[in-house]
Amino acid sequence: MPKILTAFIFSILTLATFGQNKMRPPDQLINTTEPGWTLVQQWISKAKNKVEVLPCDTAKAKDALYKTQVTTRSPMGAIIYSTGGLLIDNGWIRILGSGSTKLARTLPDWNKGKSFKEFGEQPSFLLVADDAIGGFFAINGGAFGADAGKLYYLSPDNLEWEPLDLTYTEFLNFCFSGKLNDFYKGLRWKGWKEEVAQLDGNMVYSFYPFLWTKEGKDIDKVSRKPIPVEEQFSFMLDMRKQLGLTKNGL
Repeated sequence: MPKILTAFIFSILTLATFGQNKMRPPDQLINTTEPGWTLVQQWISKAKNKVEVLPCDTAKAKDALYKTQVTTRSPMGAIIYSTGGLLIDNGWIRILGSGSTKLARTLPDWNKGKSFKEFGEQPSFLLVADDAIGGFFAINGGAFGADAGKLYYLSPDNLEWEPLDLTYTEFLNFCFSGKLNDFYKGLRWKGWKEEVAQLDGNMVYSFYPFLWTKEGKDIDKVSRKPIPVEEQFSFMLDMRKQLGLTKNGL
């Protein structure tokens, strides 16, 4: 079986393994014979977009892996166990791992209280990445429809959970070599690279007028300021609720 297809299958199984009631210890999740990190490193080595691999603490990495309940044979498990996270395109996209100085959040701790209450529960969605403008990427675990395992993007310019029709593995490769300027067309301002490179991974930009309003459509004419990512996520869900966009609590 081709390695990429194998990785695809394991990424689809991610949510199912996460949701096991009996949580497996780290030694049962660490795969030394077929580590997924080798495959992810190959993708990164061929990346067209800048990828910064953040260092991790071994003890914290094991803890994050245990809380997430994915194996290191999968790309997600590999990133959690081998990195503190990944910063894409000068830090514009932040892919969550086991936490580091520039990106202190871990994938499981960031999701606790949002997509599940206690570690080991089956989440209806799983937040795996976000970006500097306050957009959030989540794997569908049932909250968004029948396409479980596919990613959705909560966009700050329309407040919609947009289906990306990508698995986690495909999302990684999109981040590494996809046309990010096309995806973020109209959402990058002059000088964004230098500015975003200095932004802490626990912060995102808040814009005013809001990007989903008529007055906020020109990114170079709105004001922006860094706010905690937690505040942005709560604000977007609250606005969706006020505007009658909420579905399944999201």
